[in-house]
Amino acid sequence: MTRLLIADDHPLFRLALVQAVREIMPDAILFEADTLMAARAQLANQPDIDLVLLDLHMPGNRGLMGLVELRAEYPGVAVALISANDDPAVIRRALNYGAAGYIPKRADLNAIKTGLRAVLNCEEYVPEDLRAAVAAGQSSNADRELAARLATLTPQQLRVLVLVAEGQLNKQIADALSIQERTVKAHLTSIFEKLGVRNRTQASAILHQLETGDPAKLV
Repeated sequence: MTRLLIADDHPLFRLALVQAVREIMPDAILFEADTLMAARAQLANQPDIDLVLLDLHMPGNRGLMGLVELRAEYPGVAVALISANDDPAVIRRALNYGAAGYIPKRADLNAIKTGLRAVLNCEEYVPEDLRAAVAAGQSSNADRELAARLATLTPQQLRVLVLVAEGQLNKQIADALSIQERTVKAHLTSIFEKLGVRNRTQASAILHQLETGDPAKLV
C-alpha cells in the first residue's frame, strides 16, 4: 500500500494534492506537514513512506537544503518538488541533487495526476512544456561536484554541517543532537576532509550554495 507525505504550507494546494492522489490511488495512506521540521518528524515516525511531495519554499526549507537533507536522512524515500517557480535552472539543480521530479503549482488536476503516476513508477518527471528548456541547459561542473561531495556525508554529518552553517558552536550542536562535543569535533574533521575545505567558514559557504544565490526565485 502506497504511503505519501504531502509537505506544503498552503492548505488549499495540499487539498488539491490529496484529491489527485485519491483519484489515482484510493487506498493510499496520506500524511501531511506544513513545515520542513514537521515533515522530518513524520518521516521519523513513518519510515515506510514511499514518496514525499516537498514544497520548495515552505517554512524551514532554504532553497534546495530540504531536498538534500531528506535525501541524506531517508535515501530510500523518493522526493518530488512542488513549486510555483518554473525556472529551468532551478529544476535542473533539483534533479542534480536527487529530486524524483518537479510538479508545478500551476498544474491542473490532470497534470498533477500525470506527475504523481510518473514518480510513483520511478520515472523522473518534468512537465512536458518545460522538458526542452531543462534538457537544453547545462549543469555546471561545480554543481555536479558539490552534489557528489555532499552525497559522501552521513545523515548525522549533514545535520552537523547544517547547524554549523546556522552559526552554532560545537557545544550548541552537541546539545541539539544529544551527542558529545568530541563527537561533533570528529564529525567536523571528517566533513572538512570529504568536502575538501579547511574550516567552518568554507564548509558553511559550500552549504549556502544550495540556497541558489537568489532566495527570491524559490517560491
